[in-house]
Amino acid sequence: MKSNGKARTDACDLCRIELDHVGVTAGADVLLQDVSFHIHCGQLTTLVGPNGAGKTTLVQAILGQRPHSGRIRHVDADGHNFPAPRIGYVPQQLPFDREMPLTVCDLMAASLSRRPVWTGVSKATREQIHAALDETQAAKLIDRRLGALSGGELQRVLLAMALTPVPDLLVLDEPVSGVDQNGLSLFLQTVSSLRETHHMAILMVSHDWELVRRYADWVVLVQQKLLKQGTPGEVFSSPEFEKIFRGEINRNLERDITAGEPYKP
Repeated sequence: MKSNGKARTDACDLCRIELDHVGVTAGADVLLQDVSFHIHCGQLTTLVGPNGAGKTTLVQAILGQRPHSGRIRHVDADGHNFPAPRIGYVPQQLPFDREMPLTVCDLMAASLSRRPVWTGVSKATREQIHAALDETQAAKLIDRRLGALSGGELQRVLLAMALTPVPDLLVLDEPVSGVDQNGLSLFLQTVSSLRETHHMAILMVSHDWELVRRYADWVVLVQQKLLKQGTPGEVFSSPEFEKIFRGEINRNLERDITAGEPYKP
């Protein structure tokens, strides 16, 4: 397990999520079949595969949004079923009207309180929002208009929302797609810190191999079924990975040779 040197201050009661021969169909189409792997607390597990491989379908099954065959079991430290795990979810993007006069505080208050936002935000709710934003290094954004946020800032706000309350499983679905390099680094440093601080299980979908290499503890390669799992080095050097991404590997190799840099898959 990778560490950023921070001490753990909070631990969930969940130990792992077990996917056992999970399959998903849509009519006569088989979207996923016979997928089995574990997501462990305190680790960042990354789901990789080509477009159309079933990654989003698998995430939806884990979130309970798609019926599936097989079993998805949440297990506590004693090996018993963990009945109702809290799951936080950060989508690839949040579609909204950027001209809407809605602040970060308004958005988060709407998800935390039954009180209509237009009546104002209570002091207690505002303090809760500030604490969540502070954990994702976004406290200064609390009164910023949502439409004025950069891509990286918006993703850190969505991450703060997913952490309220702190989940047992955090699911990140291509969370940094289109985010600039500074926003990307800050977001992933924050995620790594959360993994250590809360010992939560994290599942991230990503197409960014360098990101996966730097931050993931475990990698799962899927294309309708599970093809390979292991450390980033084990998966990226596998025949299964090379077969699926041969064209992309060759393009990156040509690019790096031209730039005079060694290529690392």
